[in-house]
Formats: sequence, structure tokens, C-alpha cells
Amino acid sequence: MTDGIGAVVLDFYGTLVRMVEPLPPDHRGIFARRGLVAQGERWGDQWSVGPGEGEEHAAHSVDETAYVRWERDRLRRRARACGVPRAELGSLVAELDRAMKAVRLDLYPDVPGVLAELRARGLLIGVCSNWFWNLEECVAAVGIGGAVDLVVGSARAGARKPHPLIYRTLVERCALPADRVLFVGDMWVPDVLGPLAAGMRAVHLWRPDRAVQGAAPPLPEKAARITGLRELVRPVDSGGGGGRGRSG
Repeated sequence: MTDGIGAVVLDFYGTLVRMVEPLPPDHRGIFARRGLVAQGERWGDQWSVGPGEGEEHAAHSVDETAYVRWERDRLRRRARACGVPRAELGSLVAELDRAMKAVRLDLYPDVPGVLAELRARGLLIGVCSNWFWNLEECVAAVGIGGAVDLVVGSARAGARKPHPLIYRTLVERCALPADRVLFVGDMWVPDVLGPLAAGMRAVHLWRPDRAVQGAAPPLPEKAARITGLRELVRPVDSGGGGGRGRSG
């Protein structure tokens, strides 16, 4: 699966790490404690209030201060549209922002061994993810900072997958032709179709305990599907099912 490849780049959440308890505070509870129950109901799902897939925000990604200001301005506008009184906005937005980022993460068990094997094969290893400004710190915090050569996060790149800008940034950081970069991730459009459109090869990770439900989409050319990261490093003659898709 890695024949002819110079770099393997992996998505972060859902690919390398998963969320573990204690879970982040529920947004509706934050509203309710402030006596803003109706506004909290209008606020909606706390996991859908951030930037959308494919969103470009390069003008706000010049530095951490500008990016965090943009994040909080988005929350402030949304809260105001939900009917939150102006006097409540500042402290509410600060608490919501902290709650969104209070995520406890743990590595999937297959990650350390696979990264070590990829490194032993002389491959460049990267992480590319739609994440907050602190992606590099999160990579280090889960214990794989020393196993990764480069980290490209949407906050610093100025766009979220599947926007072409983040893939261009990634390929430039790899310093390789795009077709020598293999992208591995669990999300269909950001981690498979987006990298393929950028000229990379792609592997769709379809873990048995995945959060995404439904049937796996048919694989396009230059893509493969695996059920665990160990299949990336399985010997070709092992007879395993790691390369079930067409890999070009």
C-alpha cells in the first residue's frame, strides 16, 4: 500500500485519537446555568457551531490572536442571533469557547506501533486535520510528537479540509510530488475525495467502532480501504484484506 510513497499523512481525530471521558461540557447546560434555557435550545448541536467543512479563513489565520478572535466573534454572532442579551455575551462566549476545546483525547491502540513501522521504512509522517490552533500541542500531548515530522492544521493553514488550500500547504510541507503522498483518514470527503482531487493517494479508514454510520462508499481509483491502521504496514504477501480497494 505504501509502494512508491514518500510520505504518509494521517488525519487526527477519528484516525489517530478518539475522545474519552470526561466529555466536554454540554452547551445547553452552560446556557441553562445562566438562565438562558430558550436560547440554549436555539443554539443547537455544540459540535456544529464551529467553522464548516471546506471553509476558507486565511485572513483570520495570520496568528493565534487573530484566529481566536475570529472563533469567538463567530460564537458571539450566533449567540446574539439566538437571543442572548448583550450583557451576557462576553462571559458566555468565553465559557463556550473553553468548553469546545476541553476535549480529552486518547490514542487508538494501533497508532504507536504503526507510526514506528512507517518511520522504520524511511517514510515522512505527517498529521493533517481540521482542528483548533493548538493541533501541534495536542499531537504532542497524546505522546506522538516525536513520531511525527510535520503537522498541518486548518487553523494555521487558513482553510478546512476539503478546501484545496490546506492540501496545497500539506504537499508543500512534505516537499514531495503530490502523488508520492498517501493520505489516511476516516472521513470520506475531507480524507479521501479531497486528497485525491489534490493529486495524492488516499486510504479510507473504516474502523469497526467508527462514529460515522452507514455503508462505506465505493472506492475510486488511487484509493484503498482498511479497518485498522496495522493494515498500512501489513506485508504484501500476508494474504490480509488491507488493500481491498484499488490502489494506484
